[in-house]
Amino acid sequence: MSHEDLRSEALDWLSALERSLAGPEPKGVAALFGEDCYWRDFVAFTWTIVTLEGRDAIAAMVASRAAKVGMHDLALDGEPKRIEGGLEFWFTLATAVGRGRGHARLRGGRCWTLLTTLRELAGHEEKRGDTRPRGTVHGAVRNRRTWADERADDARLGIDRQPYVLIVGGGQGGLGLAARLKQIGVPALVVDRHEKPGDAWRSRYRSLCLHDPVWFDHMPYLPFPDHWPVFTPKDKMGDWLEAYSRIMELDLWNSTTCRGARYDADERRWTVEVDRDGTPVMLHPQHLVLATGMSGKPNVPRVPGQDLFRGVQHHSSAHPGGGPYAGKRCVIIGANNSAHDIAADLWEHGAEVTMAAPRLVALLGGRRQGRDQRRRRRPHCRLDAVRRAAADAEARRPAHEGGGRRVLRQPARRRLPADLW
Repeated sequence: MSHEDLRSEALDWLSALERSLAGPEPKGVAALFGEDCYWRDFVAFTWTIVTLEGRDAIAAMVASRAAKVGMHDLALDGEPKRIEGGLEFWFTLATAVGRGRGHARLRGGRCWTLLTTLRELAGHEEKRGDTRPRGTVHGAVRNRRTWADERADDARLGIDRQPYVLIVGGGQGGLGLAARLKQIGVPALVVDRHEKPGDAWRSRYRSLCLHDPVWFDHMPYLPFPDHWPVFTPKDKMGDWLEAYSRIMELDLWNSTTCRGARYDADERRWTVEVDRDGTPVMLHPQHLVLATGMSGKPNVPRVPGQDLFRGVQHHSSAHPGGGPYAGKRCVIIGANNSAHDIAADLWEHGAEVTMAAPRLVALLGGRRQGRDQRRRRRPHCRLDAVRRAAADAEARRPAHEGGGRRVLRQPARRRLPADLW
């Protein structure tokens, strides 16, 4: 298929989709999809995040939402690309309330996967580029207010006036959301229990580096420079978040904990009790966001016999570093990222380390991971190689290792064969 053919097929499909969305029959939209099809929507069509599978589900959503959404002005964004069995392309879109972007993959002229996203609200566009703030008023102005004066006023948010949005948690998620809201003029206050922005990273175990490569870790408006390391050390990440909060002029209360919250349906607002550095404060936002992460609370299992053990026991979140364990025997229960980081840290400091895992662990080297993800593709894992590796590991397991448990010892780590990737 030539470049012109790819472009023509993409334009024809977009035109058909726009006509069908404006038509009275939702089955007309469903007919543009193949039997095996998916529509992933990020608030453009549904005001939520949803994945629909199959023509019937897509037709039902279109029937209930198309007239209200008013999706139109579908236009190709960039050039289509050939994929196995078809093509893929990006496109721009508009709705009754804003503008967005989408992505489609076609097979045999019908849609296999469709993504629609809302990027901005009409009338609430970010002030950037040609619409950025002037920063000053040239000429002589009596009672001129400086940038520092305006920032001092901003610091009164939560004291003299209430935030429209209260964000609990000042990690990368909370700060990124606050930056987005600030750019569209929404008063948002972030509260965080740590003393400084970035301390959530600084307080982790000494050897920690981010496990996701830099290309997946960018913050809104301030991407990492191109000399930034592929895997960011935790203290470096903490410093970046602290600088980010200042540069983006975010309104942030540190050393603040959330004590409780209740919603008043009649007033349509929250009452949130916070403790700001020892002083109780009541906040009344319209929206409350919990940006506290998905795994911040330690999960400490009960292990039979641990009450009789005389040695040191702690969760990975309390790991002080491998130095105190030189020459000692250590057991790590679990085999996730933290477990491997701490196992390596202990071994580097001269400890004898045993890692206990409930099942076979597949390891992907960091150098390979970074290279593959930089190319925006997933490693191609051959299922037959995985099965061979699992069977080989099972055959090599000593008879006394029963109960479905796997024991890995440092420094010798069981790796999958080189031909797996």
